[in-house]
Amino acid sequence: MSLEPFAASRPLSLGVELELQIVNTHDYDLAPVAADLMRLLRKTRLPGEVKPEITSSMIEMATGICASHAQVLAELRAIRDALVHAARRLDVGLCGGGTHPFQDWSRRRIYDTPRFHQVAELYGYLSKQFTIFGQHVHIGCPNADEALVLLHGMSRFIPHLIALAASSPFVQNTDTGFNSARLNSVFAFPLSGRAPFALTWQEFQVYFAKMTRTGVVASMKDFYWDIRPKPEFGTIEVRVLDTPLTVEKAAALAGYIQCLARWLREESPFVLTEDDYLPYTFNRFQACRFGLDGTYVDPGTGEHRTLRDEIVRTFELLAPHAAMLEAEPAIALLREELAHLGNDAGWIRAQHAREHLLPEVVRQQTLRWSGEFGRRPTPSDAPADHGRGPAKM
Repeated sequence: MSLEPFAASRPLSLGVELELQIVNTHDYDLAPVAADLMRLLRKTRLPGEVKPEITSSMIEMATGICASHAQVLAELRAIRDALVHAARRLDVGLCGGGTHPFQDWSRRRIYDTPRFHQVAELYGYLSKQFTIFGQHVHIGCPNADEALVLLHGMSRFIPHLIALAASSPFVQNTDTGFNSARLNSVFAFPLSGRAPFALTWQEFQVYFAKMTRTGVVASMKDFYWDIRPKPEFGTIEVRVLDTPLTVEKAAALAGYIQCLARWLREESPFVLTEDDYLPYTFNRFQACRFGLDGTYVDPGTGEHRTLRDEIVRTFELLAPHAAMLEAEPAIALLREELAHLGNDAGWIRAQHAREHLLPEVVRQQTLRWSGEFGRRPTPSDAPADHGRGPAKM
């Protein structure tokens, strides 16, 4: 199978996908009602779309093509409100978080599509353990070569993004000691990790042809890389973020990524080499395990710094780009969070330390997701009709 052509896309355009937990309102375990949610939303016009995920206790919401942080936030809020309204009709809740803290993976059901059944047949129990929840951010690129250069430049900041977005400290009733335990499940897949070092589409096509010739892959969907090109959309897709606990945080992370992309594109601050990846696995592990307190090894200088200090440094570097992109509110939200609990993993642990009951923590996560943290949910009006359907990147 040949690699499809890389579609031209508006530089620095954004698209955001969020995988959500569907939970019952009895004990706040996962609820396998994705198909019912999809049915209720069929007649609701959204600025993006809602899709099933690999198991039936998950659902994915996605924006259309956005130009700015503000547009991403507006679309995520509109889709969130529609989903929350539909969930209440089914007496279930929705929440963010990279893992559900106490669900039993063996009880999950594969959502009934040919693709998901094919994945389940290939990967066995890993497919049910893939009931984890992430945020994916697409960045538009004008051509394939620029996409690969941006991909490898952005790879230096994978640890920063993991640490900022981490929201999965608990797995199967246990505090794992990780800030992002979710990514341990991703790493179990054989085609996960980093993309091969190719700076031209011609080089990448040679790599793809070799892989398809082995029969290991059939399409780009078979790669679970931290960042991968999406030729049909004309984007690169950043895939390492846990789903945040609020749409505001999700939009802020997308704004931060857009600022990084503009800085890399406009200033070309690094000469890209294969050696940039020497500390990559170490840096990624540190971010997953220790979050903002993890150690970051600078690929160029070998200097060791904390990820917290590294991220603050990027805020300064990105300031003029945030101003040009009108993304200053995104950076401000991340700065504010950094000054307090740091990330959503810290918030989840703080709630558990106070409540000592994981179902109560999940209940509070549903309140945060709906924008009602601090009070119990009440019935809401039906969401507005936004008058247009989903856009594709």
